[in-house]
Amino acid sequence: MLAPVIAGVDGSAESLAAAEWAAREAVRRNRPLRLVHAWNRHPRQGAGEPATAAQRYLARRALRQAEDRIRRTCPGVKLDDEQIDGPATTALLQAADAADLLVLGSRGLSGFTGFLVGSVALGVVARTTTPVVLVRAGEEASDEHLPAGDGGPSTGTGYRDVVLGIDLGDPCDEVIEFAFEAARVREARLHVVHAWQTPSPLGLGPGDIGLVNGPEQAEEWLGFLTAVLKGWRDKYPEVEVAETVTEGRAQSVLVRAATGASLLVVGRRMTDRPTGPHTGPVTHAAIHHVGCPVAVVPHA
Repeated sequence: MLAPVIAGVDGSAESLAAAEWAAREAVRRNRPLRLVHAWNRHPRQGAGEPATAAQRYLARRALRQAEDRIRRTCPGVKLDDEQIDGPATTALLQAADAADLLVLGSRGLSGFTGFLVGSVALGVVARTTTPVVLVRAGEEASDEHLPAGDGGPSTGTGYRDVVLGIDLGDPCDEVIEFAFEAARVREARLHVVHAWQTPSPLGLGPGDIGLVNGPEQAEEWLGFLTAVLKGWRDKYPEVEVAETVTEGRAQSVLVRAATGASLLVVGRRMTDRPTGPHTGPVTHAAIHHVGCPVAVVPHA
């Protein structure tokens, strides 16, 4: 049985948008969709104590709202649902272990692009071994597509670019493959972006792209990027690829590159640190400041 796309649902506007996005993604991937509601125990409830009638009612209502919305907008998806005992972060991490992809909502910042990422979503992103997509409130199907000829929204036009942020110092197969597959199922262009900064002479090591001027450094990085992607181009010949190397801070370069994209793909290194799991500065900036859905792909 194929692993499902799983969407966390809590009745909020952002979780409903995430559930609808997850339904479209499940259809694109030809996978079933599972809606999951994790109810939090009351502080006085014991770990094994069953849900109260009120908790069961609220969980059922949240799931029914999401199901009704999905059946109206994406009737072809194979759909089921599940209630899981909280706390929410732990429950979603457990659900993610059986998922092909986990999709969570994230509140949009009024007047700004980007996300206000709650502690549950951030905790799941920082700990799970499953790719997670964060979807802002208000995300609609037409946001993934290029505008119509008159400039208006459309779902009948082609998909906007999938953008991949890549670190050429540590290019990871899991992240690259996720991005190519996302572009393939959308028949979208994949825009691969690498940001570089001129190193200090004291920081140079053997093989580093060093003391040459900016344009020459850019050409060196572009050649390296082309070489890294060659095998993936051969594996995905149907995917159109655009390559960009830009001098600047990776966080700022990636946020700009993702403007107008259908999906941004970034990686997160899985490490055991004494201070606990982290997303890393580039991924942290992406999930807080990018307006399109953001896929965070864990890797070793």
